[in-house]
Amino acid sequence: MSSSPPLSPAPSMSGDTLSNKVPVGILGVGAYAPSEVVTNEELTRHLDTTDEWIVARTGIRERRFLPEGENTTDMCVQAARQALEESGTQARELNAIIIATFTFDQLLPSTALTVAERLGAPQAVALDLNQAACSGGLYGIWTGVHLLQNAHFRRVLVIGAEALSRITDPMDRSTRVFFGDAAGAAVLGPVEEGAGVLSWSLGGALSYGVEVPAGGTREPFGPEVVGTGRQYLKMNGPEVWEQVLTRLPPSVEEALKLVSLTADEVDHYVFHQANKNLVERLMDMLGQKREKATTTIETLGNTGAATIFTVLRRLREVDRPRPGEHVLISVIGAGFLWGSMCLRQQEPAA
Repeated sequence: MSSSPPLSPAPSMSGDTLSNKVPVGILGVGAYAPSEVVTNEELTRHLDTTDEWIVARTGIRERRFLPEGENTTDMCVQAARQALEESGTQARELNAIIIATFTFDQLLPSTALTVAERLGAPQAVALDLNQAACSGGLYGIWTGVHLLQNAHFRRVLVIGAEALSRITDPMDRSTRVFFGDAAGAAVLGPVEEGAGVLSWSLGGALSYGVEVPAGGTREPFGPEVVGTGRQYLKMNGPEVWEQVLTRLPPSVEEALKLVSLTADEVDHYVFHQANKNLVERLMDMLGQKREKATTTIETLGNTGAATIFTVLRRLREVDRPRPGEHVLISVIGAGFLWGSMCLRQQEPAA
């Protein structure tokens, strides 16, 4: 694994959307996970670990793996259809489809274009975010908000999806127990003034703490790679832990500061589902009750770019957020890329 630079202050970009001519919010959310459940006990049959160790270190009890014959785009379509239905949007009304994934079906053609074809969205601009990793969902929303400032755009579909079972070494305990497969989607569109996305803060610092070494132009995939395992995801757990706790609290604070909100005024925290212990630690650092952060990692594992959508969908299933409530989304992924975004749920139509 390549060495990473020392942890240091990193440049960030932030802003608020209160001055946007078009306020943008999430109109519908969808999520999909394969039916194949893989429990901790199943993994212990061929990995040197225990159910107790996995639960204590990660909070994960099970995850979902894509069965043979199904691919990332299959999950994208399922999640998208649910989001479209909830938002009352027809696929043909979509002006853009943004898909964040680094576990695409194949290098070419475009995953977003493939999904647009399957959904029946001929007018949608197809955009692929291929290397934002676990931050891809939020970066996709951020991109969609900006696209919707164009008067010709009224509906944007953002999808985060990963088939991480296809890119983790089945015999590597340090990665195999953490990850699962899923997709999530959100339909974005105009909302009332003062609602929707209010502010954001993004940042990045180059690191090889999470990487897939082979498969690019520097180390093309070939027969000589197969025996090395360099085609699989590699992760430096302690570095990830340090990056999360160093980068996310200031990002959250900046996003809230931009709209004059305090951490106490946030009703729901939606963190990237990397590790339940990390989510709880972040809530403690922010001085917040842990129950304000809904989690899905216990049953889905870390599903990369899909995680924030799985949490948003879980909230929708219990009629949250309520009108006027504030939601804070915060993520970090390989790169490292991180970001936070503050939203306010719009009031119901009169």
